[in-house]
Amino acid sequence: MGKFPGWRKLLVILHRDVGYVCAGLTVIYAVSGIAVNHVGDWNPNYDVRRAQLDVGTLPAGDDEAAARIALDRLRITEPPRATVRISAAQVRVFLENRTLTLDVPAGRVEDEQVSRRPVVFQMNYLHLNHAKGLWTWLADAYAAALLLLALSGIVILRGPRGLGGRGKWLVLAGLAIPLLYLWWKA
Repeated sequence: MGKFPGWRKLLVILHRDVGYVCAGLTVIYAVSGIAVNHVGDWNPNYDVRRAQLDVGTLPAGDDEAAARIALDRLRITEPPRATVRISAAQVRVFLENRTLTLDVPAGRVEDEQVSRRPVVFQMNYLHLNHAKGLWTWLADAYAAALLLLALSGIVILRGPRGLGGRGKWLVLAGLAIPLLYLWWKA
């Protein structure tokens, strides 16, 4: 029997139960973390679709008329939020989740449609703390629980598999990896 048998048993129970609570949150943070880490390769929050369309000749000089005709020819009934000239030949029409860039002289349209990625958008919203307020406190509690899991996990096992044995090398490796990376990048 160890020096503090009651303490160790309580720590094991706490580690187990807090671990179960953290498991769901960890899945959310892990999936979101992977998605956000690859933001240069894809947009983790939004699905952006672009199409090149031809609507025929559009009137030059009257941006509103060009926008109205292009919308009619594309069978889009949604009223534009704004119509903006972006160059001598191009007009941009902003809709709710869609942007049309009209090449007026050529009658070509770039149609860009944006929609939220289901589930991943919400995970990123929480992970990046866009919710603020109460979520900040919940995320802080989760971070504290992870700290508790890490520290309790270090001391739960005894002997050659615990901190006195190979555990110390694994903890040092976990600390060394980010430090070595930062040193390598400096």
